[in-house]
Amino acid sequence: MQWNNWNDFLHMGGYAVYVWGSFGACALGMLLEPWLLKRRRHAILARLSGQENVQ
Repeated sequence: MQWNNWNDFLHMGGYAVYVWGSFGACALGMLLEPWLLKRRRHAILARLSGQENVQ
């Protein structure tokens, strides 16, 4: 596909909602995943350190 200007590029031949929506969903997932993993790791470490103190 060839675009003559930025407006054509942004409209993606009439499929902009699908293209940019997919791009946004993928970017959101890639940003959320490390944050969620970090939260999960901290929760597991806190749970494990709490178990050590009980015994």
